[in-house]
Amino acid sequence: MVEKPVNLKESLKKLNTIVEWFEAQEEIDVEAGLEKVKEGAALVKVCKKRLSEIENEFAQIQRDVGSGDSKEPSKKTPRTQSADEDVNPDDVPF
Repeated sequence: MVEKPVNLKESLKKLNTIVEWFEAQEEIDVEAGLEKVKEGAALVKVCKKRLSEIENEFAQIQRDVGSGDSKEPSKKTPRTQSADEDVNPDDVPF
C-alpha cells in the first residue's frame, strides 16, 4: 500500500490547534497535556520527514533543469576561484 504524503498545511493547523489548547487552559490537566504533547511530537516528526522529502524533490528538479539537454556549448569560460573569493556571476564580464 502506498502511503499518502503528509499535507504540511494540515499538519501545521493541527499543531496550531494544540498550541491554542495549551494557551486556553487556566489549569492544565497533566494527563490531557501529555496526550497533546505526544500528538504534537508525532506531528513534528512527520512534518520534518515530509520537509526533507520536499527538499530532495526540489534538489532533483534543480539538477534536472541544470543538466538540461543544451545543444549549444556554454559561452562562458570556466574560471578558477579561490575559496575566499565571493563573486556574483552577474558581475563577470564574459
